[in-house]
Amino acid sequence: MIRHLFATTVSAGLLLAPALAQDLDAMTAEELLPLALKEGTVTVYSFTSRIARVEKAFEEKYPGIDLVGYDANSTEQIARLKAESTAGIASADVVYISDAPVVLPELLETGLIEAYVPPRVADRLPEEFKSPLLAQRLSTKVLMYNEEANPDGAPVDTLWDLTREEWKGRVVMVDPLQRGDYLDLMVEFVLRSDEMAKAYETEFGKPIELAAGVENAGAQFITDLFANDVVLVSSTDDVNSAVGALGQTNPPIGFTSYSDRRDNEEEGWALQVANDVAPSNGILFPALLALASKAEHPAAARLVIDFLMGDDSDTGGAGFAPFYVAGDYATRTDIASHPDAVPLAEFKAWRVDPAATAKIRKEIADMILVLQ
Repeated sequence: MIRHLFATTVSAGLLLAPALAQDLDAMTAEELLPLALKEGTVTVYSFTSRIARVEKAFEEKYPGIDLVGYDANSTEQIARLKAESTAGIASADVVYISDAPVVLPELLETGLIEAYVPPRVADRLPEEFKSPLLAQRLSTKVLMYNEEANPDGAPVDTLWDLTREEWKGRVVMVDPLQRGDYLDLMVEFVLRSDEMAKAYETEFGKPIELAAGVENAGAQFITDLFANDVVLVSSTDDVNSAVGALGQTNPPIGFTSYSDRRDNEEEGWALQVANDVAPSNGILFPALLALASKAEHPAAARLVIDFLMGDDSDTGGAGFAPFYVAGDYATRTDIASHPDAVPLAEFKAWRVDPAATAKIRKEIADMILVLQ
C-alpha cells in the first residue's frame, strides 16, 4: 500500500512537471484537459450538497476524471482546512465556500487557498467578483415564510414584528454560533443599525429606546429576538421543514436560503421569501471558488472551477444548472437571473461587506453567547 501510494505520487509529479513549467492560470479548458486527464481525479470541498449534481455533470463532460465532492458547511471547511494544513495533509484541490469574512483573513491571507479566475469568463465578471477571490454566485440568508398558510403574502412587514409577543417561540434559524453565514446575518443587523432604528420608529411611531448596555438598534433587535425565544436549530433543512411544511395552520417564520424554494415540490414545502420586509429581509453574500494552495491535481482543479462558472449559454449550461434557480444570482453579467426569482435590483437583502463584518464578528458572537 505504501509502495503504491509512493509510486502514484512520484508518477503524478513526473506527469505534472511539464505543466508546472507552464502557466496553468492562463490555459483554456481545452489546454488544461490533457493534463487533468493525466491527474485523473480532483477533490472538491463544497458548502452545498449540490456538489453531487456537479459531480455527475462534470464526469459526463470529462470522462476519465473522477470528481470527489465533500459536502461540508463553510464553518466545517475552514476548521478542516486549517487542521489539515497543521498536519501536513493536502486533501482538497478546490474549495467552494461562503463566509468571506472568515475565509479571506484565515484561509486566503494565510496562504491556505489561492485565487484563480478562468480566463474564459474573466471579462464577464465585475472586478468585485474576481478579487480577492472568484465569486461564482450570490447566495442568501433571508426571512422566509409559508405561502400555503399565507397566500396573500408574508405575515410580517418589518423585522421588528419578530420581536412581538405573537411571534414568541415562532422564529426559527440555525444557531449563529454553529454556522458562520447566520452569524454574518446577525452582524449585519448591527452594521445596519441606522436603518434598523429608522424601521423601528416607522413601525412603533417613536424613537427606539436602548436597554442598559445595548449600544445600537441592531444589537437591540438581536437582544429582543432572543428574549422572544427565537428557536435555534442545527441545519438549514431544519428551518425549511419547520417553516415550509405543508398543512400547517399557524407556521413559524425563519431565516434560511432563498434558493431552497427549489426543493418545495420534492420536500413538501411552501417556502417563499418575505421580500417586502423593512428595512431588509436578510443578507446576500458571495459563494467563493478557490484553489487549495497545495492542490495535488492543479490542472483538474482549474478545470472544475471553469466548469462551475457555467458554459457560454444564457443559463450557464450543465455546470451552472444546480445554481440556476430562484434565489441564486450569477455573478457573470451574461447569465440572466432565473425567471421565477425576484430581480436582483428589487431584492431587498443587504450585501455583506466582508471587511466590515470581520471587524465586529467576534464581538457579536460573544454577545449571542451571553444571550443564549
